[in-house]
Order: sequence, then C-alpha cells, then structure tokens
Amino acid sequence: MKIALIQMNSVSDKAANIAEASRLIDQAVASEKPDWILLPEHFNWAGGGTKDKIAHADQVPGGEAYEAIRQLAIRHRIWIHAGSLLEAIPGEERVYNTTCVFNRDGKEVARYRKIHLFDIVTPDGVEYRESATIRGGRDIVTYDCEGFRIGCTICYDLRFAELFQALVDAGANVIAVPSSFTVQTGKDHWDVLLRARAIETQAYVLAAGQCGFFTSARGDKRLTYGHSLAADPWGHVIAKASDGPGIVTARLDKAMIERVRRDMPVDQHRIIGREAMKSRLIAAE
Repeated sequence: MKIALIQMNSVSDKAANIAEASRLIDQAVASEKPDWILLPEHFNWAGGGTKDKIAHADQVPGGEAYEAIRQLAIRHRIWIHAGSLLEAIPGEERVYNTTCVFNRDGKEVARYRKIHLFDIVTPDGVEYRESATIRGGRDIVTYDCEGFRIGCTICYDLRFAELFQALVDAGANVIAVPSSFTVQTGKDHWDVLLRARAIETQAYVLAAGQCGFFTSARGDKRLTYGHSLAADPWGHVIAKASDGPGIVTARLDKAMIERVRRDMPVDQHRIIGREAMKSRLIAAE
C-alpha cells in the first residue's frame, strides 16, 4: 500500500486551512497516486482561544471540514485519515480533538477522539493547557484498510506506550500519529519517540505534522516542528519531510511486519503486562 503524509501550516482561518488541505491532497494524488493519505492534527484550525475553537468546530458528521475531506475521498477514490479536526459538543464549552477516517467511497469507517491532553510547560516557559478547550476521549480505535489494520492516536498520545500496546493487542500493524509538536519538544523527542513506538509495536508508525507558526489566544507566535515521517517495524525512518508544507510518501510492506514479528516474537514473550492483568483480575475477585 502506498501512503502519503501531508505536512501543513494551519492557522486561525478555517476556510484557508480547508483549501490548503484540499490543494495538498489534490497534489499528492496527481503526483504520487497514494492509496491512503494522512493529514496532521488540527488541519482545519490552529490557534485562537476557546471561543474561537468552539465557533469554528465542526458538526460530526456533516461539518464543513468533515464534508470537504469526505468529498475528496470520493472524488479521488482514496482513503483519507483526516488528521484531527475540532468536533463540536452540543451544550458544552469544550470541543473534541477528533480523527475521522474515510474509505474510497467516502464512508466514515473510524472516529477517534484524542485521549491524552497536552497540559505542560515547555522548556522555554510557554504553557499549554489543552484540557481547558478539549474534552478527552476514552475509546481505543482501530480500523481495517485493505489488508492492514490501522490504529488511531493523536500527537501527545505518542508519549504513552500503553496506548500503542493496546492498539497492537487490538490487531493494529500500522499506527497513525497526526501531530502538532512544538519545536521545543520536537527537536529532542519527535524522531526518538516515533522510532521507539515502531520498534516496540513492530508496526509501521506514520506521523504527519504541523509546521511553522500560528497565533495563540494570547497573541504570541508559536512554532510547530514539522518533520513528518514514516518509520518501519524495525524502527528505520523510511520517509521524512523537509521544512515547510508538503508531501512525503512511502510504501508499506505487510510481509515485513510479519517477518519482524516472526523473527523477534516479543509479543509472545510479554510477561509483565499479562501478569499485571491477572493480578487485577485476582484482586477484583
């Protein structure tokens, strides 16, 4: 299966972001003819405050960004794993950070809401409080895609290996990581974490990132890291984007996944995870 990762610089302009995502998808299809495309986190809106995000959140299904990507999947007859968009929650002063996945017919086949929320202070003192705007999800989500099983994560989820193991336990052999990493964390952790998750899970890890500046609710400029990449089940980086918006492609080989898992059967050798689960069951009894 041929895949394409779309790297964007989304800003506080929903129409412009949707137009840019559409342009890059059209370009990817014309030049690379992929089977499956991954957009980054927040492809439809970046920056602003809570009121801005609520005002520009999509109804799911049926919202402007949702429908634009669905129509692109239909027009090009491709799978689109639509990074993440802001999903409106009726009656609540927060939104979900949501992945929607469309097959070649434009049918929504998966919906994942980001579980782990980015509430941290970066090394340069900038504070991020995602939970002030975003309501966390709870469900672990995978879907079948033409011989592969793809697991869903979003950005900060990358730091939680237990989620990636749960996705493998659910059958995933490819894991998508649409992201908007900060430069401060990305320069030290992005490649390392993505390769580690690929090695641990013996799965392809595919990460599409935001790049460049956006404006926060406080009016300051914040810089995202980019460097979208694909890592194979051995942990090798097989494709990586340069700076700026654009497209990077790779081919997934199911035989390689099977070979790595056969020759180094770490899942069969797991002890702590299974023993811990048995302990919980015994304690519950």
